[in-house]
Amino acid sequence: MIEPQIGIVANRSQFGHQLLQVLLVGLTLGMVRTVVPALAESEFDVARGSILLLSSFVVAFGLVKGVLNFVAGHLSERVGRKPVLLAGWVAAFPVPFLIYFAPTWSWIVAATVLLGVNQGLCWSMSQTAKLDFTRPDQRGLTLGLNEFAGYAGVAAAGIVTAYLTESLGMRVGLLVFGIAVIAAGTLLAVFGVRETLPFIRPSADRNWSPGQDESLPGTWAVFALMSWRDRRLAALSQAGLVEKFVDALVWVVLPVHLFAEGVPLPQIGWIAGTYGVVWGLAQLLTGPLSDRIGRHVLNVGGMWVCAIGTALMVLLEGFAGWTASAALTGFGMAMLYPNLSAAVADIAEPTWRGSAIGIYRFWRDLGYAIGALGFGLAASLAGTLDAAFWFVAGSMLASGALLALWGGESHPSMLDKAPIGPWSSR
Repeated sequence: MIEPQIGIVANRSQFGHQLLQVLLVGLTLGMVRTVVPALAESEFDVARGSILLLSSFVVAFGLVKGVLNFVAGHLSERVGRKPVLLAGWVAAFPVPFLIYFAPTWSWIVAATVLLGVNQGLCWSMSQTAKLDFTRPDQRGLTLGLNEFAGYAGVAAAGIVTAYLTESLGMRVGLLVFGIAVIAAGTLLAVFGVRETLPFIRPSADRNWSPGQDESLPGTWAVFALMSWRDRRLAALSQAGLVEKFVDALVWVVLPVHLFAEGVPLPQIGWIAGTYGVVWGLAQLLTGPLSDRIGRHVLNVGGMWVCAIGTALMVLLEGFAGWTASAALTGFGMAMLYPNLSAAVADIAEPTWRGSAIGIYRFWRDLGYAIGALGFGLAASLAGTLDAAFWFVAGSMLASGALLALWGGESHPSMLDKAPIGPWSSR
């Protein structure tokens, strides 16, 4: 049996297919990020200022996506990456119809639960599949391109759906957009994507089939390593969790804040879209940069840049000020987002990397739920939306400090080869 070739160039066709997959996954997520929160009051009678009720759909999204990330990583090592990817697209089909026919806000929450399943399965598999055939010195580039494609899709969908809503109405606009994107993702996954598990299996395992590898560590053993047993993996997991506070804030609170300030819906789409576009584009720089200078400085710096950008969202006023603060926050996310994942991929062994990434993504996307609850309570107790922004800014500062204290460099050429273990400094 010929062993598969490793590297982006050798697998450029599949690399392109996987990038297109994550772009379409981003478009699927982005269709609900700008329009739905801004129009929650007029379309679904969500009382103005009821930030906890408004946050409920993001809480549901974070919980479901987090759990599905965990499941996807474990399952993909047993049945393969492609079946899990396809299951994610099947789960997305009802989403645009639920939004179109929704009589109450609870239907939006239900649609978001299915969206969380789609995101947890599809985004995880697209990322994991690319890492299967990427060389260690290309991981920063790979994850930079992956997250660029995904969040470019999120940003583009937010802008496009804002204009579609203006011309067709929210329900029809999201129905048309959603059906087109989900159908394209499913068809391309069926006919274009190939299984990548053979890239991580030794060529000597000619008779290997999913589920037969007894050398894999147990799921809970990997969970313990990611969550507390290994200091650097735990540092990365907590940073991943807290950085999602920022994205939840931009998803839930920023459109409501801007709409209350009288900003037209298309302009809200552009402000929120600027955050996503800068985040996406800058990862083309920050991902490869981490392959040269290391992950750690970019991860810690990104946490603190996000804290500053979030604070400026309430300190600055006007379209230019809000756009600038969104751009700065997006750049901070670009510094940390691909490189937290790359650091996990650096440390994890290939045979349990899928599980490690899934568990990291479990903690990371659980941040949607914890962040939404946290800033929802902060805003409710303080009686002002500004408290939500300050809660997130403070959380990012503290988490960045913890990452600086517990974390360390993980790039393969700079990695200390001490064994992984309880509170190791590996």
